[in-house]
Amino acid sequence: MTTNQQPHFAPELHIPKQTFSIDFYLKFGATENFCFRNDDGSIHVAELEFHGAIFHVHETMRDALEPISAKGVTAIIGLFVMNVEEVMHKAIQAGAIEINPVTDYDYGYRQGMFKDPFGHYWQIQMKI
Repeated sequence: MTTNQQPHFAPELHIPKQTFSIDFYLKFGATENFCFRNDDGSIHVAELEFHGAIFHVHETMRDALEPISAKGVTAIIGLFVMNVEEVMHKAIQAGAIEINPVTDYDYGYRQGMFKDPFGHYWQIQMKI
């Protein structure tokens, strides 16, 4: 580890094999740091960044499952942001499905949840 890097999580979200577009994430506001494609042009792995939070999308391999073939949620991605409503709105406009509307909770968080087109659940949140 170099001095300018701090430990952090970088979730790897699995997507079905032969996925050719991850435009949802770009419309949601992520930037693409890199994308490696298979010979047929489908995505093998891409590194994306959302306001400094790095995550990867990777075609399903070995024993890993993405939510569609797993027939359920494989993980919930918690993303802390400055404006929950704005991020939720952008995700819905990009094609996400709202699971829980933005709500203030007694435990001191404002949270909303959506499901992305690949079946991953995202909890958008901030401390209040």
